[in-house]
Amino acid sequence: DPAVERWNNMREAVYKNFRFNSRTARQSILGMVVFPATIFAIAYHQDWDWRGKRKGELIARNPPAHEASD
Repeated sequence: DPAVERWNNMREAVYKNFRFNSRTARQSILGMVVFPATIFAIAYHQDWDWRGKRKGELIARNPPAHEASD
């Protein structure tokens, strides 16, 4: 089918014809700046300490008080 061949050739050569326009610029900024910054902000404000822990230690910065058992 000539349409499939034409589409396949276009898909394989997309880097040759790529141009920044408002849509591709917005997608690039969202993908390379906004999305990673959002993930970082969410992870930074969590109440977890991601430094190395030993087996049995909690990742919570302020672990709940341990109740004394009788």
